[in-house]
Amino acid sequence: MLRRRTLPVLLCLACSFPIAALPAFAQTAAPAVSADKVVREEVGTRISENIPAIPKELIDRLNRYQNTRGAGVAGWTREGCLLISTRFAETSQAHRICQPMGMREQLTFYAEPLGSLTPAPAQATQDGFVFSKDKGGDEFSQLYWFDNRTRDIALLTDGKRTQNGGALFSHDGRLMAYRSTARNGTDTDVWVRDTATGQARAVVAAGGSWGAMDFSPDGKKLLVIKGVSIAESYPGEVDLETGKLTMFPVDGGKAAFGGFAYAGDGKSAYFVSDEPIKGVAQEFRTLRHHDPATNAVTVLSGRVPWDVGGFNLSDDGKRLAYVTNEDGVSKLRVLSVPDHRELPLPELPIGVFGAGAFSPDGSRIALTINSATSPSDVYVIDIDKKTLTPWTRSEVGGLDASKFVAPTLIRYPTFDKVGGKQRTIPAFYYRPANVPAGRKLPVVINIHGGPEGQSQPTFNPTAQFMANELGVAMLMPNVRGSTGYGKTYLTLDNAEKREDSVKDIGALLDWIAKQPDLDASRVGVVGGSYGGYMTLASLVHYSDRIRAGVDVVGISHFGTFLKNTESYRRDLRRVEYGDERDPKMAQTFEAISPLNNAAKIKSKLFVAQGKNDPRVPWTEAEQIVKAVRANGQPVWYLLYTDEGHGFRKKSNNDYFNAATMLFWQQYLLN
Repeated sequence: MLRRRTLPVLLCLACSFPIAALPAFAQTAAPAVSADKVVREEVGTRISENIPAIPKELIDRLNRYQNTRGAGVAGWTREGCLLISTRFAETSQAHRICQPMGMREQLTFYAEPLGSLTPAPAQATQDGFVFSKDKGGDEFSQLYWFDNRTRDIALLTDGKRTQNGGALFSHDGRLMAYRSTARNGTDTDVWVRDTATGQARAVVAAGGSWGAMDFSPDGKKLLVIKGVSIAESYPGEVDLETGKLTMFPVDGGKAAFGGFAYAGDGKSAYFVSDEPIKGVAQEFRTLRHHDPATNAVTVLSGRVPWDVGGFNLSDDGKRLAYVTNEDGVSKLRVLSVPDHRELPLPELPIGVFGAGAFSPDGSRIALTINSATSPSDVYVIDIDKKTLTPWTRSEVGGLDASKFVAPTLIRYPTFDKVGGKQRTIPAFYYRPANVPAGRKLPVVINIHGGPEGQSQPTFNPTAQFMANELGVAMLMPNVRGSTGYGKTYLTLDNAEKREDSVKDIGALLDWIAKQPDLDASRVGVVGGSYGGYMTLASLVHYSDRIRAGVDVVGISHFGTFLKNTESYRRDLRRVEYGDERDPKMAQTFEAISPLNNAAKIKSKLFVAQGKNDPRVPWTEAEQIVKAVRANGQPVWYLLYTDEGHGFRKKSNNDYFNAATMLFWQQYLLN
C-alpha cells in the first residue's frame, strides 16, 4: 500500500498469516502414534508432541524451497539509495542498496526480526531511520533510531511492556509522531517526539485506538484517525500548539477511511473513504480530494469499481500515486497535481504491490512488487522516462522459476443468493501442470486470517511445492468477510453470522466434488490465525469430507479468546466477532466454538502455536489439543517459546514446514 512520506515496511512480506514454504520429501509414511500416548520432545525453544522424527535426508531436500526470500522497500535515503528489508540469515533485517542490482549492505543484525522501517526525510537535520522490534514475537514493539553517520542505535520509546509503532516524520524531520499504549497499556494514543531534544508527549489521549496520518507542511498540525473496526474509523486534526483536537464530519455517520494527507497547499486534503457520495451509499473505498474553501469533494478514482488501497504524495506535492485492489490484483496510477491528470506509466508485472515511495525530487517511485511466480522485489519507475528498473533480484532457492504455476481465479456458488442470483465466492486455484489424463488430484484448502484478510496471487512457495513436487492442488478462497469485495461482503460474517463463512467452505467442498480432476476423498484444510479457527470449524462441520487439518495460532473458543487476548486489541475484536459480555452473544459463542464441538472432529489434526502470541493466546491451542485428544485422536502439537503470532525465525519455520509435510504425507497423500 502507498502512504504519504512515512512508508513503514513490515519485514514479514505477507499481509495475512503466512503458511511458509512446504518442502520436498521422500514418500515414506511416518509412524502412527497411538491416541492414548503423547510423545513429547523439547529441543531448545521447540516443544513438540506426537510429531515423528524428521530424517536428515528429508531436511536436506527441503533447503531449496526453504531458502526462497523476498525484498521490500521502505524509502529513499538522502544520497539516492534505497532502504529495504530482506533476510540473509535467520531473520529479516534492514539493508541499503545504492544502484540497480547493486550490493545489499546489511545495517542491522538482530536475532529478532525487525517490524517496520521509516526513513527520515531528506530535509531532516538527522540522517537515519526508525525501526521497530519486539521480543520473541510478543508484539510489544519498541522504536529505535539508526544513525546513518555514526551507525549508532538508540531506543526511542520506554522499553517496557508497551506497543509502539506507526512512526511518521514531519516534512522537515523535526517532529516524529507515533502510536503507543504507554499511558495505560490498553488505549493506543498518538505521541509526538521532538527529534532534536528527545522530548515526547501524548497529543491525543482520548481513549480507543488512534494513529497519526500526516503532518501539515508547516508542522503545526497533525491529521489523526480513530479506528473502531476495518469498516469504521473517524478522522480528525490536532493543533500541535494548542492541543485542540477537531474531528471531521463523516457523511452518513459511519464510514471507513484508508488514508488522509494534506495537499501541498497545506489546506486541502486527499483521503480514501467509502462515505456516501451525494447521499448515495458506496461499496468501495475511493480516492477523494476535499477543498475546504468551497467544501467541494472530488472523487478521483470513481471510474475504478474497486477499493483504493492507499496513496502517496511526492514531497513537492506535484504528483500523487495510488494503488487499487482489483479482484486481488494491484494496479498503480499516478496523477499530476493539482489538475489530477493521469500520467502514462511503463507496463508493470501482474501482481500485488507493497509499500512504495517517491524519490525526494518526485521523478521516481520505488515499489515492492510480488507476483505469483516471483518473490517480492524492489522496482523503480522513472515517471518521465516511462521506464521500470529492477533494483533487487530475490532468490528462489536455485529452483527453475519457469516451472512455477500461476493461479487462476475461479468463482464457485455458495448457499445464499444476492440480487436473485446465487452468490459466488472467489478463490485462487493453483493446479499442477501436465497432469496425466484420468488422474485425480488431492487438494488443500488454504484459508486466510483476519478475518478481514484477503488471499491474493502472491508468490507462495507452499503452493509451488505442492503443485510441482507433490501433484497437489491448492485452493485459496476469499470467503464472505474478506476485504476487497465491498463493504457489504465484508460484514456478511459478523457476530451471529460467523458460521456463514464456514458454510462457504462447505460449498467449496461441493465444488471440488464436481471437478473431474480433483479427488474429493483427499481434501485437507490449513489456516493461520482466524484461518486457524476456520480450519477447526470446517473439521467440526465437514469431518466426513476433510481428511486432515493444520491449525496455526487459531481461535478455538471466542469467549476465552476475547477474555485472554491483549487488552489493546479486545474492543477491536469485539466489533468483528461480537461482545462476549452480551448474554445472547456469549450463548452463540458457546454454540459455535470448536472447543465445545471437539467431539465432532474426526479428521486428523496438527496444531502449531507461539507461546508469546498476544493476539491468540497459546491457551487456545492447548485447550483444543486436549479436547480433540479426548476423542481418541493422536493430535500433533508444536509450540515455540520464542515465537508469537506465527513463526518469523527461519529455523523454527523450517521445522514447522517439515512437520507439516510429514503430516500431509501420512494423512492426506497416502
